[in-house]
Amino acid sequence: MKLLFELSKDGNISVPTLSKKLGINASVLYSRIKRLVRKKVIKKFTIEIDDSLLGIGVKASVGINRDPKFKIQTHKELLEIAEVVSIIEVTGRFDIMIRVYAKDLEDLHTVVIEKIGKIDGIQNTETFVELQKTDKEPTYLNKNT
Repeated sequence: MKLLFELSKDGNISVPTLSKKLGINASVLYSRIKRLVRKKVIKKFTIEIDDSLLGIGVKASVGINRDPKFKIQTHKELLEIAEVVSIIEVTGRFDIMIRVYAKDLEDLHTVVIEKIGKIDGIQNTETFVELQKTDKEPTYLNKNT
């Protein structure tokens, strides 16, 4: 768990540096990492991007109700919208929640009204603009475990 915790903070850390930090022999550590990848506990190593430097000024979640007859078509069309970064089927008052990244509020409005709202089968939408985000490490990555 300590290994996963450290890799989740910095997936680019070198094995020798990680070895010193955790007090584990580098060859043992390398074998553990390979095993975690092989067993698919670690699915991928990734980077963190500063979206604001790419011109993304607004992030929003959009709850959508859709006609069930258009489920597959709606999903395909949503995937074709560049500003849509994820689609999640949910329980509750919406059928799906999508994540949208936009340049600004005007751009978000255009995406929701002109692109999403005009897809066949979309019955209604409700948009939630992200004001502030605080990420928390999952409890299984607690450094003390």
